[in-house]
Amino acid sequence: METASVARALELSGPLRDLLPPVDFCCAYGSTLLHARPDGTSMVDYILGVNDPLQWHSENMERNPSHYSSWMARLGPDAVTWLADRVGVGVYFNPFVEWRDKRIKYGVVGMRDLAMDVLGWDRFYLSGRLQKPVHVLVDNSDIRKVNTVNLKMATSASLLLLPEEFTEYDLYAQICSLSYMGDLRMLFAEDKDKVKKIVEGSFQPFQLMYRPMLQQYISEGILKISTHGQRKAFKQDCGVSATNELFSSLPWTIQRKMQGRFASDGQDMAATCVRKSLRRQVMVSSARQAVSGLLASGGVVAARYLGKKIAKAWNSRINT
Repeated sequence: METASVARALELSGPLRDLLPPVDFCCAYGSTLLHARPDGTSMVDYILGVNDPLQWHSENMERNPSHYSSWMARLGPDAVTWLADRVGVGVYFNPFVEWRDKRIKYGVVGMRDLAMDVLGWDRFYLSGRLQKPVHVLVDNSDIRKVNTVNLKMATSASLLLLPEEFTEYDLYAQICSLSYMGDLRMLFAEDKDKVKKIVEGSFQPFQLMYRPMLQQYISEGILKISTHGQRKAFKQDCGVSATNELFSSLPWTIQRKMQGRFASDGQDMAATCVRKSLRRQVMVSSARQAVSGLLASGGVVAARYLGKKIAKAWNSRINT
C-alpha cells in the first residue's frame, strides 16, 4: 500500500518536475483521484502556492505561453495577478493543460493569501478545499501543520450544524458540505451527488485527517462514541457551555456576527449564524472566482469548461 502511495505521488508530481516553475506548496485533488480508472476526459486538479505570483507567472508565461488564453498572454503577468486579486479570490486557474497523455488544471495562489484563508477563512475558498483529503506533493512552508487550525474550525462548525446524534459518515458529509453552501455552481453545474462521492471515495483519509480533533472533543466531554448499526456514531453535548467552546473555535469572521447573542439560545442560534455566514461567504467567493475564470479563459475555453460541468451535473440528475 505504501509503495502504491509513493508511486502515485511520483506520478502526480510529474508536471512539477517537467513542466512548471518551482513552487512552495502543491496539492492534487479532484474526483479523478477517487477513481481507479478515470475516463479520458478527466482532469487532475492542482493548487500551487508560490511566494511571488507575479514572478512565477512571468516565468511560466515564458515556459508555457499556451497555458494562458491568447489575450491574457498578450496582457502579461501583471494582468494575471490583477485579475486574480481584484476580481477573483487570489487564485488564477489554467484549465485544460495537456501534459503527456493527461489533462490537468492548476490554480496559482500567493502563500500569504493561502495561509490567511486557511487560518481565518478570509475567502473560504482554498480553506474549504483543504478541509477535504488532498495529495500534498510539496510543502516547503509546513501548510499541513497550519491546516490543523482549519480542520478544527471545520469540525467545530460541523458539530454546531449537526443534531445531537449522528454517524461518522454524517460528520464527514457535513464537513465536506461546508464549502458548497451557497456555491452557485451547485445549482446547475455540479454533480448533485458530489458530497456523497467525495466522502465514500475518501472515507479512510477523512478518518486520518479528523481523528485528532475528534479525540480532543471526546476527551473534553463534548462528544461521546455510540453505535448506529454497523457505523460508528457520536452523541454530542448541545448545552450552552459546549456550544460556547465550539463557537469560540471558529474564525473571527463568523464570531463577530453573533457578539455573544447565542448564549441564551444555545446551539440552534449558533448553527443559524454559521449557516448564514458560510452561505454568504461561499456565494460571494464562488461568484467572484467564476467571473475571474470567465475573463481569464476567454469565451471558448470557458464555455468548454462550463459545458463539461453542466453535462456532469445533468447526468447525475437523470441517472437517479
